[in-house]
Amino acid sequence: QVQLVESGGGLVQPGGSLRLSCAASASIVRIVRMDWYRQAPGKERELVAFITAGGNTNYYADSVKGRFTISRDNTKNTVYLQMNSLKSEDTAVYYCKTHYNRDYWGQGTQVTVSS
Repeated sequence: QVQLVESGGGLVQPGGSLRLSCAASASIVRIVRMDWYRQAPGKERELVAFITAGGNTNYYADSVKGRFTISRDNTKNTVYLQMNSLKSEDTAVYYCKTHYNRDYWGQGTQVTVSS
C-alpha cells in the first residue's frame, strides 16, 4: 500500500509562484514514474507533468511548458512541482499520481490564482 500526500497549494496572485510537494509513504519515488495532474471546475482531469524513474525524462503539458518544473528528492521520497508565472487558468486541484502494481492518487491540493 502506498500513500501520496500533496501539500503546498494556496491562493496566489497572477504572476506568482508556488511549489507543490508530493510525499510518498514508501521508498518508491526513485523507481517509478511520478505524475502531477490537475482538475479545474467543470473540466476533466489533465496530465500536467511527469518525471520518469531515472529522472532523465520529463514531460510537460504545452499549457505549462516553460513555467512549471517537476523534480524529485529520492532521499525524501518526495516529488515537487515548481510553478512560476501562474495564470488564472492554472486554478485547479492538483493531484499526485503513480503506478506501482496499481494506480495510487493523492487527495489533492487546491491552487487558486486570483487577484
